[in-house]
Parts: sequence; C-alpha cells; structure tokens
Amino acid sequence: MASGNMKDIKRRIKSVESTMQITKAMELVASSKLRKAKERADNARPYFNALYETMCEIQAENENFFSPFTKKGKSGKVLLVVIAGDRGLAGGFNANVLKLAQSRVDELKAEGKAVQIMAIGKKSAEYFEKRGFDILGSYINIAEGIKISTAGSIADRLVEPYTKGEYERVELFYTNYVSPITQLAVTKPILPVELKKELVTSKALPIYEPSAYAVFNSIVPKYITGIIFGAVVDSFASEQACRRSAMENASDNAEEMISDLSLKYNRARQASITQELTEIVSGASAQE
Repeated sequence: MASGNMKDIKRRIKSVESTMQITKAMELVASSKLRKAKERADNARPYFNALYETMCEIQAENENFFSPFTKKGKSGKVLLVVIAGDRGLAGGFNANVLKLAQSRVDELKAEGKAVQIMAIGKKSAEYFEKRGFDILGSYINIAEGIKISTAGSIADRLVEPYTKGEYERVELFYTNYVSPITQLAVTKPILPVELKKELVTSKALPIYEPSAYAVFNSIVPKYITGIIFGAVVDSFASEQACRRSAMENASDNAEEMISDLSLKYNRARQASITQELTEIVSGASAQE
C-alpha cells in the first residue's frame, strides 16, 4: 500500500512541476509583452493629447461654435465599444470590464434606449454574441500588433453613422493600466466630444485655414482614432499585467503544493522503510 501511495504522490509531483514550468514561462512572456505595450501607449499619448487641446482651444476661442461632433444625437440608440482580451488565464481582467459594460447596458435599457455593441477582443465578442446582442462589428486578435490604420478604420465606423444621427452617443469600455499591480475597468464617452475649457493654454488667437470649424471637424476623427488606439494598447498592457500576476500566483501555489507533496512522499517512504525493517526483524525472530 505504501509503495502504491508513493508512486501516486511522485506522479502528482511531476505533474505539478510540469504545470509550474508552463506558468513561469507564461509569466515571463507576459512581462515582456507588458513592457512593449506600455512603451507604445506612452509614445502615442502626447500626440493625441495635443489634438484634444487644439479642439478645446478652437471651441473656447470661437463664439457660437457648433459642430456635429459636440452635439448629442436624438436617435435613442447608444453604441458601446467594449474592449476585452483575446485569451483567458488573466485573473479578473475580462470579467471586470464585461461586468461594467453589462451594468451600463442594463441602465440604458431601463431608460428605454436601444443598445448596439462593437466588440474588440475575442472574449468581448463571445460574451455579447452568446447573449444575443446587436453587434455592429467584432475585432479579434488585433490588440498586440494594432496599428493606427486599424484604429482609424474602427473610428470611421463610429464617426460616420454618428454624424448621420444614427447614435445618440458612443461610449468606450476598457481597462486602464495604472501600475503593474493595479488595473481598473473604466468607461469613457467618445461622442459627443466633451471639451474642457481649463485645458486651454494658448494666449495668442490662432488663425485656422480654411476655418476653425473645418479644422475642428477634421481633427475629431483623428482624435477618436487616438482614443481607440490608446484604449486597445492600454487594455493589452493591463491584460499582460493581470496574466503575469495570475501566473506568478499559480507558480507560488505550485511550489507550495510540491513542498506539501514532497513532505507526504517522505513520510510515506519512511513508513515503507519502517514496515520493511519490522518485517525483517519479525522474520529473523521467527527463525530463532
């Protein structure tokens, strides 16, 4: 019995060791991808912040300013852009942002609003497809290598119907990377564009050609492209941070399990040796 028990324990130890090798490898891969994603997000942010500040200046410096991008639609339909991951094994990363989006959907439906979804990430697409939501489009496996052109094509699918009055507003749901141990599921309004006068820093009145109105309307699609790009990259960085943390915890748990199994194995081995010695002594005594 002891011998059989020892074999089972040894088999379990090897199994856990194999699993731990996988989790450690996934932890290292996630750390590498996290660094690259943060660099991309940090490099892109100043450009799109400058676009936003320019839009704020145009609105602040032009009386009776009007743009279809700053006016709330009247259609009664709301488009939600929900960014989740393409894979699991990332702790609560996917669940948190999807839960936030579902909560918003429930609020809008209670207000009598129609809701349409644009899903970015495999987990987002699967979640809303299974629940029968009206899906405008799905973008899968684009997060890691997303380009500005891809973000621009997504932005075009938001901007054009909004200017035609098909949506009352457009909202974005993604996971904001705060630190390697803190990632927050957040929501951000995209359209209508909300401008803050306190961000206006220009003292001289610029001259815009052909007009401030035309410049503003040409900037908005590029700005929304930047929001989409930044949110996807930020979410991808958050996903890698969550996965790294989850794999680190899994590796720690595996080490504890191996330590516990090793202790049980040594006890079983000691019991087996003791039993063999007892049998030898009993046999010797019987011969006497």
